[in-house]
Parts: sequence; C-alpha cells; structure tokens
Amino acid sequence: MLTFAHGWVFWLAALPLVVRWLAPAKQRERPAIRAPFFYRVRQSRGDTGDAGIRGPRIPLVFRALIWLLALAALARPQRIEEPVERRLPTRDLLLVIDLSGSMEAEDFTDASGRPVDRLTAVKEVVGEFLTKREGDRVGLVVFGNSPFLQTPFTTDLELCRQLLDETAVRMAGPRTAFGDAIGLGIKLFENSTAPAKTIIALTDGNDTGSAVPPAEAARVAADRAITIHTVAIGDPETVGEDKLDEEALRDVAAAAGGQFFLALDRGQLSEIYGRLDRIETSEVEVVSHRPRQDLYHWPLAAALLLSLAAGGAALPRLRASPPAAAGGARVRVHPRTHELEVAAR
Repeated sequence: MLTFAHGWVFWLAALPLVVRWLAPAKQRERPAIRAPFFYRVRQSRGDTGDAGIRGPRIPLVFRALIWLLALAALARPQRIEEPVERRLPTRDLLLVIDLSGSMEAEDFTDASGRPVDRLTAVKEVVGEFLTKREGDRVGLVVFGNSPFLQTPFTTDLELCRQLLDETAVRMAGPRTAFGDAIGLGIKLFENSTAPAKTIIALTDGNDTGSAVPPAEAARVAADRAITIHTVAIGDPETVGEDKLDEEALRDVAAAAGGQFFLALDRGQLSEIYGRLDRIETSEVEVVSHRPRQDLYHWPLAAALLLSLAAGGAALPRLRASPPAAAGGARVRVHPRTHELEVAAR
C-alpha cells in the first residue's frame, strides 16, 4: 500500500500562484553590455533587430510538473509492507513431574484403555496439555532423589513434549524430593520477566528426601508471586514411603495461592489438566509491525530528469547573422574623424 508520511505538503501546490499574485516579478530591461557606438555598428550592417540574448524559458506545463514532483518527494511517499507479527509469552509455566519408583505402578490406562504405568499415562495427558499452551514459555523439572532441569523455559512446546517423552521412572532416583523440586523451580523463575509465573507439580508419594519441607518452599514461592497447583495421582490407601500425603500437597497449594487436585485414574487426570488449562488461561501478547520503504527518490529523480529535459529543449537558438552588404563590405574607423565607415572589399 502506498501512503505519504507528510500528506499536508500537497497543500503547498498553489503556493507559486499565490506568490506570483501577491508579489509579481518586476519587469525591467537592462543591457548586458554597454557600447557607446554599438548602435552605429548595427546601423552600418543594416541590423535593426533586438541584439539582446534571452535565457532559456521552461514551458509552464513542465514547471508545474516539476513543482508537483518536488512536493511529492517532500511528502515522503512510502510503501507499507505486510504486517510482521511477534508473539510475546505472558506466562512462564513450570511442570514438575515425579519420577520416583512408585510411578511404575500399573494402575492407570492409556488412551486406548490398556493398562499402563502412571508415568506413561502422565506423559499422554501432560503432552496433550502442552499442545494447548501456545503463547506460554514452558519448562520441565523432574525429581526423584534430587530435582533436575529437563527443559529450560522455552516457547518450543514440541521440544518440551519430546523431552517429557524421554523421561523414565527412577532416572532421578527412587525417592521423592518434592520440596527440593519446588526450590529448584523458584530458582528458575529468578530471571523471569513474565507477568504470570505458575508451577504445576505432579507427584504420587510423600516427601522422603528434601532438604527444604514442601510447605516452607511453597511460602517462599508465594513471596515471589509464584502460584503452585498440586496434582496427586495414585492410590490414597498406599502405605509406607509410597504413601500419598494429600495434606502436605493441600498445604503447598494453599500457601502458594494454587489449587489441589486428586487423580485416581486417567480420566480424572485428563479432566484435571483440562481445568488447569482453563484456570491458567493462556494469553498471547501480539506485537505487530509494518515495515515501511521510502520511495521519495523516485519523484525526486523524475523532477530532476524533467527539469534537465525541459531546460535543454528551451535553450536559446543562435540567430543567423544578417546578410552582409551587397558586394561585401567591412566596417572601419576613419583615422582622422573617428567616424565609422563601411568600406567595400
């Protein structure tokens, strides 16, 4: 699309006419050369015409076109390109996944209904959840004996899903260091500039090896405006180290302004992540920019070429000299009287 950055310049189109009307040019003839006897030379050669030399005079239509082209260049014509859009993430979302030994219990089903271990079901459900988080920066932390960063914050959701699929039970150790995983998540958010910061933590057991209790880590997260949602999966009746500590997970969610969810099967797990997707609405800030290409050089070049062509066409033609006196003659000054004489050759 063609546009002008300074369209008001075209209001100056009638300025030459206004100036000519308000301040007309003064007409006065002034000879370029003063010679006291020049008129006698002209008379002696029989030349009675105007001996002045006229300068080039550009036709009015050319002058009008040159003026309009100059105004067009001053108006700064621009070609606006197609808009270039950049999507800016408005939320940093950290997924914290438990990889302790209890995640290998086969009490869940996959999408086709076949029995699978808990981690396999989590991979399917969380993978579907990731596909809906367009516009967020998503990170992944896995934990067992210790927490590990699997994926730093990124907008490449496909990469995050791929690295989630590559996780395995016990790859971080058999125990459950849930509090330390929250602590690592808080550290990852230190350089975050996103308006919203959220942790979704999933575990199927109680904390058995953290240096920082989960509730204490959650209070630190709340002080740094980080929301934590907790998802408990598995059998609440489990005993021993694999016991599901619902109370601790509820305390973590309450301390960090989040919600607690309990998933006893794959259907409930899928429903929970659907609710989380609605709670933590994915918003995208779109920054649009339309590149502009200046075109002022085209009317400027056209005005220059037109002025050169018009000036060249209006150059004064050399007038032919008047015919010499019959029989040939030459002009001379009499040595005594200093009068001009026409002498025959």
